[in-house]
Amino acid sequence: MAGFRNGRGRDNRPPHNRPQQAPYGHDAAPPPYPQQQWQQPPQGQPYGRQGQQQPYGEPEYFGDPYGQPQHPHAATANNPGHTQMFSVDDPYAQGGPAPAPVPTGPRLPWKPLLSGIVLRPADTFLRMRDQAVWGPALIVTFLYGLLAIFGFDKARDEAINATLSTAIPYVLMTATGFVVGGLILGAVTHTLARQLGGDGAWQPTVGLSMLIMSITDAPRLIFALFLGGENGLVQVIGWVTWLAAGALFTMMVSRSHDLPWPKALGASAIQLVALLSLIKLGTL
Repeated sequence: MAGFRNGRGRDNRPPHNRPQQAPYGHDAAPPPYPQQQWQQPPQGQPYGRQGQQQPYGEPEYFGDPYGQPQHPHAATANNPGHTQMFSVDDPYAQGGPAPAPVPTGPRLPWKPLLSGIVLRPADTFLRMRDQAVWGPALIVTFLYGLLAIFGFDKARDEAINATLSTAIPYVLMTATGFVVGGLILGAVTHTLARQLGGDGAWQPTVGLSMLIMSITDAPRLIFALFLGGENGLVQVIGWVTWLAAGALFTMMVSRSHDLPWPKALGASAIQLVALLSLIKLGTL
């Protein structure tokens, strides 16, 4: 009994060698884990998704700390407010000059068309480069031909001195001749433009050329009705309007056929010479 009173008995180890017991209500501290030895990856195999060594206690969905570095914006790409930009490479691009702008908008009615040829020729020709204008071209050219006969002294005297039954067919035949001549000259201009490398359609080219011929000669014709075709002022106005017609023809062919202005002027040369010798100078 003495041994039990003195603290001796079944456990006679010294107090400092016995493990300390946690107080009541607390769990004992776990024994320390041995230090982990990180293994080096095989040669040529980086840490990543395949065969990677996850650190102890780190979930797999936290990412790959040892993988390949990602783009700094990869985490936010394609999220709301962070849409990723991309581009499409054109294997057929040759790096040449940009193509001509494609005409936009609906077809112009006849009133904006006629006013646009005078006030906004570049935009009008570009917009109507693929549109046929047969209605306005035929009507305006026919009306111009009805009055054009009175702009020439000899033809006007013959029409005035003739009887009504004779003058009406004469005037109608002259107007029809102006329409046919406008068609032929416009077709020649279109053919020359195509031979010089143009790519425009023939219907817009012919129709617009007829409108240019009629509209630009209207100022000369108004003065010629009262002063005569051989008057000096009428001759000056004829030269000025002929130069204006040359500028409009060149611009129209350039927009309709995608040609530089020297080639466009060359395509319009025959029509300009014909207008100068037959109409503008009053030698019809």
